[in-house]
Amino acid sequence: MSSPDPKVRAARNDSTLPVRGPVVAVTGAATGVGAKLVERLAASEEIKQVIAIDERRGECAAAQWHILDVRDPAIAEKLRGADAVVHLALDLDLETDAAARTAYNVRGTQTVLTAAAAAGVHRVVLCTSAMVYGALPENELPLSEDSELKATAEATGVGDLLEIERLARRAPRAHPGLNVTVLRPAVLVGGTDTALTRYFESPRLLVVAGSRPTWQFCHVDDLCSALEYAVLEKVDGEVAVGCDGWLEQEEVEELSGIRRMELPSTVALGAAARLHRIGLTPSPAGDLAYTMHPWVVSVSRLHDAGWRPQWTNEEVLAELLEEVQGRHTVAGRRLGRKDATAAGAAGATVALLGAAAVVRRARKRRGV
Repeated sequence: MSSPDPKVRAARNDSTLPVRGPVVAVTGAATGVGAKLVERLAASEEIKQVIAIDERRGECAAAQWHILDVRDPAIAEKLRGADAVVHLALDLDLETDAAARTAYNVRGTQTVLTAAAAAGVHRVVLCTSAMVYGALPENELPLSEDSELKATAEATGVGDLLEIERLARRAPRAHPGLNVTVLRPAVLVGGTDTALTRYFESPRLLVVAGSRPTWQFCHVDDLCSALEYAVLEKVDGEVAVGCDGWLEQEEVEELSGIRRMELPSTVALGAAARLHRIGLTPSPAGDLAYTMHPWVVSVSRLHDAGWRPQWTNEEVLAELLEEVQGRHTVAGRRLGRKDATAAGAAGATVALLGAAAVVRRARKRRGV
């Protein structure tokens, strides 16, 4: 998306025109969802000004940029004059050290919430994931937005997201007058790299025998429009974001043209745990639950506010498949083209499972 026309920006800065809309600060503004949101808000006639905060400058010339780490208490001064803050400076990279990732995510959120209150900001919008509801065999389809958060910290980054949810609930009590809205997107697609998007880079779609996978996606464009709704106070509280409905595993396989490889749960979960423990794959075994059990969510709060997703699950899946074309991932681990060619369609999976079995036998011989 291009920056607003210079004449539009000049008109907005014309002091003779009536002031419209809030001043919005966005953290994590230089890349990913943050960059897309900054462009969207800067182009919106309902937003007065965008303050962009990141450790490097992004491309949106219409925003006012501040370069700093969100854990720096000096951020409070940069937020002064803002009506709302959208905090998107999160590290959910599969390759990041887990302890460092948690330290950044939790400390950053704490600092932003405290700084926003100190600066007189009245609304903070946080973004976690529908993964916080947990993927469980007994989950209803769809889950209500008020459903209990039953996730555990066993999947990549979910422990951090649960802690951010806890901070969100506690903040209005610690800082009276501060409103905190939390958006929980389904499987996010559109320039993202997660264990769930890598699932579709595999030569075969791993299906755990006896499981009931369901798929609900959220395109980043729809997430940005939902974030704008939150900024404009059209929704508040805990809000799920995603496409309407869901796809069953059989539908995903038919649409993608990728065949399944079915394994018993003990084999799949045991191998995933061992492969992660010995450093062969970045994804812990907990990530598998989100490809086994349903965690589809209702988006009724956004619907009630008049919001509608512009993308369907089928359309988002098609875009995801186009994005990952040419990538080769097995058990969450990216392979080079040479490795993938040598391994063959399902051979890489068998090789990794075999490697895990070798490690297990070796440990048994050593008595470990």
